[in-house]
Amino acid sequence: MTPSGALFIGRDRPRTDQLFQAVDPATGEMLEPPFSAAGQDHVERACALAADAARDYAATDRGTRAAFLESIADNIMALGEVLLDRAHRESGLPLARLTGERGRTVGQLRLFAAEVRDGGWLGIRIDPALPERQPLPRPDLRLRKVPVGPVAVFGASNFPLAFSVAGGDTASALAAGCPVVVKGHPAHPGTSEMIASAIADAIATAGLPEGVFSLLNGVSNDLGAALVGDRRIAAVGFTGSRGGGLALMRLAAERSVPIPVYAEMSAINPVVLLPAALDARAEALGAGYVASLTMGAGQFCTNPGLVIAIDSPALDRFVDAARGALGEAPASVMLTPGIHQAYGRGVDRLAGHPRVSTLSRGQAGDGPNRGQAAMFAISAEDFDGDADVAEEVFGASSVLVRCRDTQALARVIAGLEGQLTATLHLDDEDLSMAADLLPMLEAKAGRILANGWPTGVEVAHAMVHGGPYPATSDGRSTSVGTLAIDRFLRPVCYQDLPDALLPPELRQGGQSGLPHRMDGTHTL
Repeated sequence: MTPSGALFIGRDRPRTDQLFQAVDPATGEMLEPPFSAAGQDHVERACALAADAARDYAATDRGTRAAFLESIADNIMALGEVLLDRAHRESGLPLARLTGERGRTVGQLRLFAAEVRDGGWLGIRIDPALPERQPLPRPDLRLRKVPVGPVAVFGASNFPLAFSVAGGDTASALAAGCPVVVKGHPAHPGTSEMIASAIADAIATAGLPEGVFSLLNGVSNDLGAALVGDRRIAAVGFTGSRGGGLALMRLAAERSVPIPVYAEMSAINPVVLLPAALDARAEALGAGYVASLTMGAGQFCTNPGLVIAIDSPALDRFVDAARGALGEAPASVMLTPGIHQAYGRGVDRLAGHPRVSTLSRGQAGDGPNRGQAAMFAISAEDFDGDADVAEEVFGASSVLVRCRDTQALARVIAGLEGQLTATLHLDDEDLSMAADLLPMLEAKAGRILANGWPTGVEVAHAMVHGGPYPATSDGRSTSVGTLAIDRFLRPVCYQDLPDALLPPELRQGGQSGLPHRMDGTHTL
């Protein structure tokens, strides 16, 4: 399909006089067509439709909802190479990367479909009445989780498929039974419209209410503020900058009825090189580090922005290997001119820092919006308490912290903010030291890796893509994996209700085939 530039407000496809265009970051070319920017009246209409749809959509049976998610996945695949080409032109990301991202997008939709059918997310608990209990009888108590209501989702710049219109936030909200209003990212409106068409077609096929999904495009921050401020929105999913996430959190907290914002914001994802591992494979670690750092021009929220190690000849070997690999790394197209400019400012800030040394730079770019990779170093003593050095630079930039000893390394970790990931490179001789560091890393990160690199997030039941503030606004949540559905559910207890009034899965015998907890005992 060819993008039209229209908005998606339920079944309506309105246009406005306020227009904007996407930019091909690889060439600076303005892309056709112009896209309509939504206004306050469109927010009002989309949220009203979502509120009207919420009750009926929440009442859909698990099979219908699962089939709907699978239909979205099928429709995305049916868009074919046209979708990938448009995403490539709007983001500068390679087609191979986008092919993989499309697979992840449809894979997580199908994973949530399976999760919906399983029913474990309902969290069913039943404590039967105990009328003879002394000194007081126990009432009949039955619990299930219900959808919170309409969810506002903000598309991300760095994942035009997997974290945008049909990405993890949308998939998990729809799986929970919540209508979704998406604020599309202005960098890839054509891609957003094509995915929106796949969702709209699935809604029509399933016979669901039109308000289950809407897409609002636009470049103004006021559009997002209006969406978060609408009284009918019950929760927010966001992936982006710390500044953007904090702004949405403030708006949500200032409402007459505050709502949760699940914001995945920023991280520098420390990588700790322990002595035995460093001594055994310093050169391989240097090459692997640079490969992870420069993947996708470093535009991953799990990019290894910080390396921590104890000074030694092995660390010097690591640095030499990393310098060599980074010097050969080509400058890569960044997602938008604005992101490229912000990256340049961040690198210049580190390069001009009086206590930071520049270890290596990648190759210079030969076109617009090319990010030149950078590696810096600082001592643990100078790093301690210096917020400027610990601040995320979104792109292929990283800082090595040289530590005098184990105690200095532990102090660096203890002083870090909350992170999405923390990585340990270790050998058997490092296990004792790693065991001492592990509780500290558990307090700092949502995912801890051993002998790997943080770039790359598996969509699975056990995955956590979240972490303590400010990596996310709520460190108890994840935006990837089936546990993400819990963000958009809330528990309801039914006390002494007649069987005829109970939801089907809470009635006598209604739990058959569903994971549940009966009088404290888990039943699978």
